Amino acid sequence: MEKSDAVASLGQHSLLLPAWVKTALLANDRLKLCLTVLQAAADRAMAPAKTPPDLRSEMAAAGLDAAWLRDMPTQASRDGEDVLLPQLPQLATQLAQDLSLMARPLLQTETDKSTRERVAFWAAKLDGLHDEDVLSPALLRALSHGHRAKHGEPADDSLHLLVMDLHKQLNHLAASLASELIDGAHVWQLQDDDRPRVAAFMRGLQRTSALKFDHPGLDTAATRDGERLLIQNDIGTNDAHVLVLQVQGLTISLTYSDLHSSRFEFFQAQLATYGAQWSSPEARVSAGLNRGEAYQLGTARFEATDEAQLQGMLEGIASRIVFLIDWNRARKRLLNFVGKREAIAVLAEAAKAEIGHMAWLKAGAERMLFEAMQAVGADAFRIGDRLDEVLGEAGAQAFLLEVLRLSSTAMLAQQPAALVADETRLLLARQLQRRAPEFDLLAEHAAYCQTLAEGISQALSHGWEQDKEAAAKLAQRAKAWERQADHLVMQARERARRQPRWAQFARLLETADDAADALEECAFLLGLIAEHHHQGWNKELRGLLAQLAQAVLHATQEQVRAVAVARGLNGASEAAEHDDFVASTWQVLRAERQCDELLRAAKRCMAAEVTNAAALMLVNDLANQLEFASDRLLNAAYALRELVFSKTEVGA
Repeated sequence: MEKSDAVASLGQHSLLLPAWVKTALLANDRLKLCLTVLQAAADRAMAPAKTPPDLRSEMAAAGLDAAWLRDMPTQASRDGEDVLLPQLPQLATQLAQDLSLMARPLLQTETDKSTRERVAFWAAKLDGLHDEDVLSPALLRALSHGHRAKHGEPADDSLHLLVMDLHKQLNHLAASLASELIDGAHVWQLQDDDRPRVAAFMRGLQRTSALKFDHPGLDTAATRDGERLLIQNDIGTNDAHVLVLQVQGLTISLTYSDLHSSRFEFFQAQLATYGAQWSSPEARVSAGLNRGEAYQLGTARFEATDEAQLQGMLEGIASRIVFLIDWNRARKRLLNFVGKREAIAVLAEAAKAEIGHMAWLKAGAERMLFEAMQAVGADAFRIGDRLDEVLGEAGAQAFLLEVLRLSSTAMLAQQPAALVADETRLLLARQLQRRAPEFDLLAEHAAYCQTLAEGISQALSHGWEQDKEAAAKLAQRAKAWERQADHLVMQARERARRQPRWAQFARLLETADDAADALEECAFLLGLIAEHHHQGWNKELRGLLAQLAQAVLHATQEQVRAVAVARGLNGASEAAEHDDFVASTWQVLRAERQCDELLRAAKRCMAAEVTNAAALMLVNDLANQLEFASDRLLNAAYALRELVFSKTEVGA
């Protein structure tokens, strides 16, 4: 299947005449070769002792070195005046195909009626031979003779004569298509105004074309068709992957076909910068294209306000084409490390930065990354881990984009792939040092605890124990926060099953999660208290409970700060950084001791003022849960201290 067939399916035949003429001339060579072999087979059948000519070099030159054609002279046999030729159906098929290819460019132009009738006659004649294996003398003459009738003699046409006449017409057509090059684009029949537009397109193409390296593709053709300038680019090697532009006035109409719907959407997004207005893509099936499978076809329209903007659009469109080559292969390999959305985002950023993905594919792609992950050790990656599971989605995307950048820079400088692999390993090691996903989970969980504590503190400071609606809303929000905190604990447990270094963090999170559970329980209790169970709450009790909640809030704030400082601590950290961390954990301890004292004061006040049994039970539970939260926060702070001290090799 040729690219020209795909362009023809889009209706742009005038772009194809040079390619069709070239194809037709090759078909001419094959037709003449087949007729020569046919005559040799007939001669051998009539004279078996005669040595058939050696046509191997001619077959190779014509690209038709087929076993059935080589064997045809030796397998032909005589039956009276006829020749038995088992390969006659195959020969007829080959002759019919090449006749169609040879006549195609002529039939698309203003060729004479006689030629059209002769081509149609011989196409039908050859089609009738598909079930024949007998070559009669009359049929042999009709196919192969080259005698032209003299004046006064009856016309005696043959396939051979038709081929010779078509060849002459093709030579005239080729001369009329005197082609030139504009910055690498094959062009013909252009007007003066077309040339700077083609040059602008080629300027964009050449700006990024080096990023395809040795991959075939990006050949460009341009011609004038009436009032339109037509530009066609073959992109890569797939027959259904074609791009055709029509430029008329200050308007560009782009027709694009692609067998991958996700790549189609990627290209749509790429052209949005240049003002593309896309029609709804349609699924199309064309005989002979993409093995008969459906492909996507769509058009985009670009409206320029002046010539400079038009040329800028042409340049921008062309600069995006290289990023379509092997795009789906790169996407599939990236899926080993990130999700679908993230893989496409990496490719989009690589295209935006004009670094592409082909260099990464050439440098080893997923194999290179797997080796880098293995080199940093099992403590960081275990079998089956993806990059985004260890580095996080944003971290993994940033790392992959930088790997693509490294690959492109190195391969464009013709540096060895081994150098890219070494740089990738170093980059991953540095990324792991900077990136601490376990601390991300700790920080996020600590933030949920702080949010829960802020809600409880605000409620007790503003008297929400008497506001049923406000208390109910707080309880509902607190439940959602607590569930999100639980999800973080489950993530840590899952990672701990695959990576031993996560076990200590999972235990720390489980301890901290007890505080989150206790604070969510406080929100629930406030909701119950607001349902007319706040009898006996005087000013002193409200004040003590508010102070208790404020102390717990202070503990969560210090825990957030301690986690933030701990993230960056290592053996090389400054003493002041260690002091900040220790100070935060001590503040958690102080908050817990303050909560102990406030709880006892609150209990004395409850015993003196609250006489309703339900109200006493609920307020007592509320105070106990607040103090329990401070206690679990302290345990989490101690666990964090042990973790950091072991990490920095500093004694407790």
